[in-house]
Amino acid sequence: EAYNIWLNDIGVPAERIIRIGDNKGARYASDNFWMMGDTGPCGPCTEIFYDHGAHHFGGPPGSPDEDGDRFIEIWNNVFMQYNRDEAGVMHALPKPSVDTGMGLERISAVLQHVHANYEIDLFQKLIAAAARETKASDINSPSLKVLADHIRACSFLIADGVIPGNEGRGYVLRRIIRRAIRHGYKLGVRTAFFHRMVADLVAAMGSAYPELVSNQTRVTDILKQEEDRFFETIENGMAILETELANTKEVFNGETAFKLHDTYGFPLDLTADICREREVKVDTAAFDTAMARQKEQARSAGKFKMAANLEYDGITTTFYGYEKLETAGQVTALYKDGVAVSKLNEGEQGIVVLNNTPFYAESGGQIGDCGEVRSTNGIFTVEDTQKIQAAVFGHHGVLTTGTLN
Repeated sequence: EAYNIWLNDIGVPAERIIRIGDNKGARYASDNFWMMGDTGPCGPCTEIFYDHGAHHFGGPPGSPDEDGDRFIEIWNNVFMQYNRDEAGVMHALPKPSVDTGMGLERISAVLQHVHANYEIDLFQKLIAAAARETKASDINSPSLKVLADHIRACSFLIADGVIPGNEGRGYVLRRIIRRAIRHGYKLGVRTAFFHRMVADLVAAMGSAYPELVSNQTRVTDILKQEEDRFFETIENGMAILETELANTKEVFNGETAFKLHDTYGFPLDLTADICREREVKVDTAAFDTAMARQKEQARSAGKFKMAANLEYDGITTTFYGYEKLETAGQVTALYKDGVAVSKLNEGEQGIVVLNNTPFYAESGGQIGDCGEVRSTNGIFTVEDTQKIQAAVFGHHGVLTTGTLN
């Protein structure tokens, strides 16, 4: 159907349309069937590629040379028509849609007649700023590209309300910041520098994103605090690293590498880089074993907490989100600090379980919905929706006014 539309309705020549079928021998397993995850909305797709010219190596999609740099995907249209459940069964969506994924930077590269995303004007300004702050002599250093990308990501996250932390999205932000600092460290920087690139980002993107302008001082201050803390971490980690290296000839102890990572926030790749300079290898197998052990301990602790504190044996939640954005319902359970309670008061954080809900619970790569639960006595602001059980939705948030029983 998509082939015929491209050919007959739009008028694209047949030789420029490539059909990709179920080439992996299973239904819904072709290269042009898109899924967010193991579960959730999905469907076949049609992709648009741009030919950067014969002076670049590579062939069109489906050819032996498809991994080259000549033909670059710039646009993808997914025909969302199924919902895949946990058993792998495809259910037709009540309202099919087209999920458009257009690469803004790749479109910019095409319009500006450059080949790579990092060659567009926006990134060139940020790369120049990174070179200035790190005093890098090689403008083509990959670390400068990392810094240009990460100052944008971090600034938008902080402007949107995310704060560096040790859990969830806050931890993701902290890791991005620390990765940026590490690349500055690789370039020889030993004091806070990353935060000074915020002004360059605002100059480049502030007119299109006014939230960057209004949050410039806040973003700069938060990045500066995080930098100061992590540079101190690096110095502490270096002392331990140097002590261990003094007693190491060929292989750096993986347990020590994990201790540096887990206790001091010292990245494994930074440990590996420093060891490589001394012609020493890191025992990554031992590191991975220690990491797996910690994850299993955390997973077991999480399961225990869920079973002990969020025990629920009431009715399941009926989800109406595909049909409506609002629905009436009843509160079937309340939790505060992981413990079941009968009432939430104004200002208290908690989890609300309802018999009916329009809120989608995080699943299949789709984040949980947010919004409001309104009762006659109060308003509960939903910040996230997660599944407590397979068919029981927990609405996480705070009671902004009144009470909720």
